[in-house]
Amino acid sequence: MSNNTIRRRTLLAGAASVPAFAILTRRGDAAQFRWKMATGQEPTHPVNIRAAQAIKAIREATHGGLEIKLYPAAQLGTDKQLIAQTRLGGIQIMNMASSILATTIPAAGIVNIGYAFLTPKDVWAAVDGPLGAYIAKKIDAHGMHQIGPSWENGFRNVTSGTKPVRTPADLHDFKIRVPPAPILSSMFAAFGAAPTAIDFSEVYTSLENHVVDGQENPLPIIYTAKLYDVQKYLSMTRHAWDGYLIIGNKPAFARLPAKWQDIVTEEFGKAGHAERQDIADLGNSLKSKLAAKGMTVLDVDKAAFRSVLGKTKYYPHWKQKFGAEAWGLLEKTAGPLE
Repeated sequence: MSNNTIRRRTLLAGAASVPAFAILTRRGDAAQFRWKMATGQEPTHPVNIRAAQAIKAIREATHGGLEIKLYPAAQLGTDKQLIAQTRLGGIQIMNMASSILATTIPAAGIVNIGYAFLTPKDVWAAVDGPLGAYIAKKIDAHGMHQIGPSWENGFRNVTSGTKPVRTPADLHDFKIRVPPAPILSSMFAAFGAAPTAIDFSEVYTSLENHVVDGQENPLPIIYTAKLYDVQKYLSMTRHAWDGYLIIGNKPAFARLPAKWQDIVTEEFGKAGHAERQDIADLGNSLKSKLAAKGMTVLDVDKAAFRSVLGKTKYYPHWKQKFGAEAWGLLEKTAGPLE
């Protein structure tokens, strides 16, 4: 039975929609497929700027056959909802932080292990190598498909609205917002803090209303979300790295012609490498920009934080959780973590 026949019968039956991942548009319309792409970041974040460029390139390369509409700033739901919709096909492609994806695909969170990576060079050696390939296979096993390499979220840093965080001791009883990511929650618990998991869409108001004292995020997120309006101090803890992954609904991706699959992968790959450089460039300027917005920027002794963490059960716990294979791939780049 043809798609047109199915569509006619559906319309005659009064149904309102066809599965979103397989929409064939009306006769005379250039697009064969229409996709939704969802992100949680503000429109000005490099993620959305580069995604828009990839979408434009894909439309041109497929001669309008694949149309992707970008929905930034959590327009289509919370992070948890975006993951669920992408798995089911209501959304065909999303950008998701590794730390959040780990709530559904635990292996994705291994890149967030505290102080595993010290430099971007270490990061890319891991995620562009065997560790990244391992994570991609786990994503595939959960009915989704990683499109291209990891993008850059960045090294996460602590902000506070109540007191400066200069040493690990300053985190004792500190009410800090973390994403719903067990690795980050357990890290701050190990420091003696009081972590609270809050979806990013509610972070600003939670800080403004003093539900929590502070939060932690990469500098571009802190800046584009204007968290400087509700936070006084920025501590350059760089306690964990986080990536972004471009994740597609597996059936939707499989329905594309093979050549178009290659185009989508290639263009999002190009965009991802450009976005990595964008974040690197921003990292060189955002400290001063955030200071200009009124934040007190503190350069802390990261080795002291790493030392305290190493004396807790944090690393042994996560080594057991991830298993010998994944942990071994991580330590090939990170070195021994104990």
